[in-house]
Amino acid sequence: MKILIIEDEVLLANSLKTLLESKGFQVEAVYDGESGAEYALLGVYDLLILDVMMPGMDGYQVARKVRASRCATPILMLTARSNLEDRIQGLNAGADYYLTKPFDSRELLACINALLRRQGNQVDELAFGNTVLDLASGTLACGEKSVRLSSREFDVMRLLLQYREKNLSKEVILARVWGYDSNAVENHVEVYVGFLRKKLNSIGSNIRIEAMRRLGYHLEVDTKC
Repeated sequence: MKILIIEDEVLLANSLKTLLESKGFQVEAVYDGESGAEYALLGVYDLLILDVMMPGMDGYQVARKVRASRCATPILMLTARSNLEDRIQGLNAGADYYLTKPFDSRELLACINALLRRQGNQVDELAFGNTVLDLASGTLACGEKSVRLSSREFDVMRLLLQYREKNLSKEVILARVWGYDSNAVENHVEVYVGFLRKKLNSIGSNIRIEAMRRLGYHLEVDTKC
């Protein structure tokens, strides 16, 4: 499960990131609303944890922008505001739950698990063509054949499956998988796409990773298979 934290208090954001990673989640943190909205709209997260009071674009604005783009990712809002009107404003902006600071870490984890359970099978696996990626085990399967992916292979394959026929540039893949501040270069993407092509072929998958010059990669189903 991949969680995005959007919180301008860096110490709190990093503390939450450490807590959630200790529970087995993949977590990224950004520290302003504009970056948070940009990350959220990539559609690669299972949950957004969103602070309300941020300079520039606040949490309400981020939530409205995410929902206006028809992104259905669950949103857990965090705020020091406890008034009924504030909670109503948050829910109307698109939040699924509203948690008031300060909060107990157990309550936070309970909220997160409740919101993720609502997603049901949608967050258990991604399927395309005759191939399924199990999000819990990191296994790529086709019929009775399966292969386990490395952490980086899993992240690239998951991103491709979420976008399917839509092109993903190498720059976007680098940013989403390796991170914006990584020293990784486009060749890293090419190498891992090569690994994935071999593994897809090894299990008899009918999906192909197609490269489009200057546009990046997308998936296609080979109807001849």
